[in-house]
Amino acid sequence: MRPKRLYALALPAQPLAAKAPFTYSKLMKMTLYSKGGAREVTGSRHFLDVGGELIQVDCGAFQGRRKEADEKNRTVFQPPEEISAVILTHGHFDHCGLLPLLLKQGYRGNIYSTAATRDIASLVMMDSARIQARDREYLSKQAAKKNEPFTWQPLFDETHVLAAVDHFVTLSYGREIPVTSRVRCEFFDAGHILGSSLASLVIRAEDGKTSRVVFSGDLGRKGKPIIRDPQKVPPPDFLVMESTYGNRLHESAEDSLDRLADVVTRTAQRGGKIIIPAFAVERTQELVYYLHLLSDSSKIPNIPIYVDSPMATNATAIFQVHPECYDEEVSEAFLRHQKNPFGFNNLKYTMSVQESKDLNNLRGPAIIISADGMCEAGRVVHHLANSVEDARNTILIVGYMARDTLGRRIKEGRKELRIMGSLLRMKAQVEELSTLSAHADYREIGEYITSLDTSRLKKVFLVHGEHDSQAHLKQHLLGLGVRAVEIVESEVKYGLEE
Repeated sequence: MRPKRLYALALPAQPLAAKAPFTYSKLMKMTLYSKGGAREVTGSRHFLDVGGELIQVDCGAFQGRRKEADEKNRTVFQPPEEISAVILTHGHFDHCGLLPLLLKQGYRGNIYSTAATRDIASLVMMDSARIQARDREYLSKQAAKKNEPFTWQPLFDETHVLAAVDHFVTLSYGREIPVTSRVRCEFFDAGHILGSSLASLVIRAEDGKTSRVVFSGDLGRKGKPIIRDPQKVPPPDFLVMESTYGNRLHESAEDSLDRLADVVTRTAQRGGKIIIPAFAVERTQELVYYLHLLSDSSKIPNIPIYVDSPMATNATAIFQVHPECYDEEVSEAFLRHQKNPFGFNNLKYTMSVQESKDLNNLRGPAIIISADGMCEAGRVVHHLANSVEDARNTILIVGYMARDTLGRRIKEGRKELRIMGSLLRMKAQVEELSTLSAHADYREIGEYITSLDTSRLKKVFLVHGEHDSQAHLKQHLLGLGVRAVEIVESEVKYGLEE
């Protein structure tokens, strides 16, 4: 008699969908809709209803004006008992930021992602919980001073973050898994940030025929440092594509080092500081990588470089433990030759509040990279308050700035800025380096789609973009021969033909 085999399993909070039989429905009704990230950038929450089984793709927080963002993040929600599974494409706040609230409201299913995405999302969500706790403490004190009532509560706290993390089920690229009884999921590298994915969902009918619905998450670009290029997905029937830069072309990647070196050199010659608002995940690590290369080749002056963001420091540690996501160049140069792409002589990581405050007293040129990337919160706000009125300084924009954020107002060239309650005159130089964007531009999106086998592609749905970007990208894709393109409207349901 053959002996029984014993297996040790690390089980998620809810049993894997693989435990259930993979059943099919002959006449499967499929519906697509969005409750966030439709005709706007941030707050991505998309839904695919397959014969009554509801899959949510991403659960992001809306970013913008504080009051509007708070209201939208509290109200635009799908009842959690209706959701069969959640798929997370990557760990940016506008894609993962409300997962703890979903758990707080009662969701008990699985959250599928890559391992790197789980680690990054854990960091991002916990940072949000702590910021909200500090905000509540500060605002309640301000209300008490004015003898005003105060009722605002954070969306979630650290216990809800831990609950969300406990529901993650991680999946490597190229490994297909059932996520409901009718739908299988496979991740492909999106080339956007560490661990980012295009989520390919396969729905199989009773007769064996399949439909493939692909969600891009945020699509990255070819030739970016550290991470790999976006992978091609199998032939899709429907493609849900982001459109952040649907009306923009990025500068050539070959020019990025020279442009960055030029900004740093000119500012240093004036005796000024370069303040770089950067997302703690991906953008900071990419900047550090570029500055490392420029420093090694003596193309920038020998000035101190500070990463002033505890979250960015922790995110960098996550990058170091996920070399499976590195591209071949980084693997060869840094892993095999034991060099650290995120550390060199001029670079210092600051952790404590006092270390951050001390940067305000720096004399002479320096580079300060600090989060939040849209200048709405975090230490970068303090650096901006201490820097914008000095004409020697440069504010370097290296990423997307959503509407109604301080970063967008700086990018638009506003002469007066309200920062931390004070009205300040903008005297510093403002430069933009769009080469560093982690989002594909409209040409790159078109090239990616046309590089796929589109013989089955019935329609492309555009999400995660502002109106002008989406209108331009739609016409561009139609001009490339894409059969049909639809701009998704919030909460409008779109039937997907079998």
